[in-house]
Amino acid sequence: MIHVSALSANPGHGHGEAGDSAATALCDKVGASRTKDAPVPHPKLSSSSRQRIDALRPTHRLALLMNGTPATLRCGLSRGLLDLLDDMGLAYAHIDATGELQRGRGSERRREWLAIPQLYLDGEYLASGDLIEQMANAGKLHIALGLPAPDRRPPEVTLSAAAADFLRAAIGNSAPGTVAEIEVDAKWASCVRLVPRRKGMIQTQVDGVPLQFGLSSARRSDGLSIDWEDVDRGPSWTMRFPGAPVIEPVRPIAPADADAAAREGRLLIVDIRHPQERALAQLSLPFLSLDESRHEIRNLAPAVPLAVLCHRGDRSVHAAEHLHRLGHRDVYYIEGGIQAWADLVDTTIARY
Repeated sequence: MIHVSALSANPGHGHGEAGDSAATALCDKVGASRTKDAPVPHPKLSSSSRQRIDALRPTHRLALLMNGTPATLRCGLSRGLLDLLDDMGLAYAHIDATGELQRGRGSERRREWLAIPQLYLDGEYLASGDLIEQMANAGKLHIALGLPAPDRRPPEVTLSAAAADFLRAAIGNSAPGTVAEIEVDAKWASCVRLVPRRKGMIQTQVDGVPLQFGLSSARRSDGLSIDWEDVDRGPSWTMRFPGAPVIEPVRPIAPADADAAAREGRLLIVDIRHPQERALAQLSLPFLSLDESRHEIRNLAPAVPLAVLCHRGDRSVHAAEHLHRLGHRDVYYIEGGIQAWADLVDTTIARY
């Protein structure tokens, strides 16, 4: 389960709530640039890139000309396309075009940046930018590669009454043709955003709410349930992906045990609540916070035990999993959050 704020979503796949701004994908703008259907004309290849593509032909049918490398990506679109090609089980080579892009000037340079990444099949240009994703979503890329047709069944999605009401109202106040698009990447980072309907996407309607998915997101969203609640910190989604793996070793810890360990210096508490929430109910012992101690947290030794605290205990699970993915090996989430802490450890703490 993950909680996400307004029309945004967080990486993660266990229990959690929006609170870690570094792990939050803000995807709530209508008409985002990636919703354009019109293909961008590709620039002429330099002799250097042409030679590199030709040299790869004997060993790789597919070559992706991109801005950066898989390890040092410089644009989100390239990352999404790498995930897509990986999901299809395709072997491909990559070529870093960053140096050539930096040499362009003015409108010509901007035109070339918009046309990256580019996909080449057997040395011949196939598609660029969003068009690659559109071809894959529509099954055309599979045909070009001689692969079986993809599974384009709409996923089974359940919306709570509150979630359906919220989305219907948001879409009703948007431009005609607006839908709710759900993206879920290979690491189960998810994003809900309002965008124009796009050709080739997998479309469905749940309780009067038009939804659309890319090919990979549709399969990861099978069985997805979405809820919505309005709490003190603002609107919040709860998204449950039954197919998502469980990250270990993120473990629960009781408030009293966390208090004792922190006072003995055996544990550091990371309070992921917003500053306004912390002002309402303050811990009486030292802690780290995401807004003031992010650099300090990142520089901690991986073996330092951490315990994550939130309001009620749900979003701390997601944040603990995120810290584990960053390399921290001994991470806990405090059961019941500050509310349970106020009940069981320090009754002077205000409830909110």
